[in-house]
Amino acid sequence: MKLFEHETKKLLKAYGIPIPRGELAANSTEARKAAMKLRPPFVLKAQVLVAGRGKAGGILFAENVEEVVRASRKLFETRVKDIPVKEILVEEKIQVSKELFLGITVDRSERKHAVIASSKGGIEIEEMVTESPLSVTKTLVNPLKGFTILNAHKTAKKLGYAGSQLTKLTGILEKLYTAALDYDAELIEINPLAETADGTFVALDARLIVDNNALFRHPELEKRFFDEERENTLEEIEAAKSGLAYVKLKGNIGVVGNGAGLVMATLDMINYFGGSPADFLDLGGGADANRIAKALEIVMSNPNVNAVLINILGGMTRCDEVAKAIIETRNEAPVMKPLVIRLLGTNEEEGRRILEKSHISALDSMEEAAKHAVEIGKGNGKWA
Repeated sequence: MKLFEHETKKLLKAYGIPIPRGELAANSTEARKAAMKLRPPFVLKAQVLVAGRGKAGGILFAENVEEVVRASRKLFETRVKDIPVKEILVEEKIQVSKELFLGITVDRSERKHAVIASSKGGIEIEEMVTESPLSVTKTLVNPLKGFTILNAHKTAKKLGYAGSQLTKLTGILEKLYTAALDYDAELIEINPLAETADGTFVALDARLIVDNNALFRHPELEKRFFDEERENTLEEIEAAKSGLAYVKLKGNIGVVGNGAGLVMATLDMINYFGGSPADFLDLGGGADANRIAKALEIVMSNPNVNAVLINILGGMTRCDEVAKAIIETRNEAPVMKPLVIRLLGTNEEEGRRILEKSHISALDSMEEAAKHAVEIGKGNGKWA
């Protein structure tokens, strides 16, 4: 789950990390009121869950309140990387002497947290590594000891700081690591962390991505996960509420499978035979008939879908439950779209028997099923 900038900054402030003074606005009137509480000059930042807002026109500057109003109107009429702007953050513009980068992520190959810092901020970390590799330092964290004050001190020193600034930066690194652990972060970063003329540090921008699998530990975030203004589509929100992993794509062949690897392989197979997947839908393990029926309902609600490939390799997911869901969906769906079914595994024979009673056949081969679905998608095949 991605947090908006204003959400992440509020969290950082709670940990004692300095942020600019600012307020959220949902229209130009609120932007005016926000600016009147702050000191000019101002920066206005579109609250959208994409990187590279600045280059896409999502960050504007203003010298006075009237300019804030004009700039806010412009932002609310802008689509940043095709995402509409519903809220903006109005902040006091900070006079910057230098920009840094601080970030914490998970190094999956090492199975450890990695603390990444750079003496150059304001650009993507990938660009930093390419353009100035010597400016980037990476520390793998011993999971038994954590990111100690000594680790933080060494990292801050590598960035070229000493004295009181070294102490301040060490403290920010420690607090950022604590926040990453507390919020089960896949990624947390401050980019840029501004060094000001008086030697203090301020987080000008911040990102936080929370592991979806840990949202049950953060009920206040879990509720917000289903907000429509986030990057999820209505279908993705509906799927998540039912415990389904769903991503909407741009093709015309709906895909339902059990297990992320199997679904990915199915998408690859459809592409191999010249088709285009309309979605990624993973039932997960042990899905019952109701959950499977909900999955089919979501996939078939997409007007672009003209064929649905159901690829089940039954383990915890029982083939008879899949068959029951297919029959239920066919009997109740207002519009039924052609189905191609590959059924293999637990209770396979019972599943096939249920389908055959309703004159629906199931295939053994994933390759054959994918090829058949592509042909139907092109208008050449027949519904099995």
